[in-house]
Amino acid sequence: MKKDERRVVSPWNIANILTVLRLALVPFFVVCLLLPGAGWRVAALAVFAVASITDHLDGELARRYGLITDFGKIADPIADKALIGAALVCLSILGELPWWVTGLIIGREVGITALRFMLLRHAVIPASYGGKVKTVLQIAAIVLYLLPFVPPVVRWVVMGAALVVTVATGVDYLIRAVRLRKVARQARGE
Repeated sequence: MKKDERRVVSPWNIANILTVLRLALVPFFVVCLLLPGAGWRVAALAVFAVASITDHLDGELARRYGLITDFGKIADPIADKALIGAALVCLSILGELPWWVTGLIIGREVGITALRFMLLRHAVIPASYGGKVKTVLQIAAIVLYLLPFVPPVVRWVVMGAALVVTVATGVDYLIRAVRLRKVARQARGE
């Protein structure tokens, strides 16, 4: 294959199918979490775990087998935000997580996602290592909230760490976006 030729990857590949599956699992997770009873709580945890595993798996498959598509670049973060956001909102509705925590995390996620979309014509801001740590901490904190009998202090410590990393990576993305915009303007001679 010549350097300027690019392999066309079908959007209907296993990585994207897993992303769509994760998005489809969100309503089932919400229903399970909001229904009363320990059995439904365990079901919600199981659905959340499966969806979280697909988050890691779809990215790994896409990178390993060259299945990266424009659809995946857009759908994957949307599926991630939908799952995490739904979990946080449900936990707040249930009175288990303060609304300010949910608002801070969702506000950061929506803001950074909007920023990334605004900058798409200039370049893509890739996920940073800190962003990956943020996602792992958010998932871990949510799992601790879903599990019964976890001491509240353990939940708060992990959620606190998730909040700190969420805010710090949000600031980092903002700084990177400003630099990217400046470089793009310089390249255009503005």
